[in-house]
Amino acid sequence: MTVREPVETRNLDIYGGGELPWDTVRDALTAALPKMETPVFLGTVRPDGRPHAAGVGALWYDGDLYFTSGPGTRKSRDLAANPACTLSVRTAIADVVLEGEARRVTDPGVLEPVAAGYREGGWPAQVDGDALTAPFSAQSAGPPPWHLYRFTTRTAVAVGTTEPFGATRWTFAP
Repeated sequence: MTVREPVETRNLDIYGGGELPWDTVRDALTAALPKMETPVFLGTVRPDGRPHAAGVGALWYDGDLYFTSGPGTRKSRDLAANPACTLSVRTAIADVVLEGEARRVTDPGVLEPVAAGYREGGWPAQVDGDALTAPFSAQSAGPPPWHLYRFTTRTAVAVGTTEPFGATRWTFAP
């Protein structure tokens, strides 16, 4: 497993609390995903520069986040033009906003374990060629098959929602 560690940490807590440990936040992300009840929102940039946001089902696997998107959806078209995006996740301990890039994945060595992770989380995903399919998906997902995207985090900000609270920003190597 690839474990990406931050190269820089900055305490953002204006109330004097300490930094949130990245490993605690990472563990909270891992535990929260791919549960269907975990809110995850993808933010992309349209070709004209306007923002777009959409709920997605995300999964933590091998040090990165993964999500699916129908090839004809606004988010997939945005990512094809500009891979820069955000993922916002509510975990049990913090609200987390991750900034980075998302790129389509077609490698069967990644597709199958990610599909298995989705199945463990309650979505019966299967590999279908270079994409995923299932008997159902989100109402706005478009028809199957769905492309798989790997999100690579460049920065992350977490605002604690439980003790010890706190707010921290992490920067990761490219």
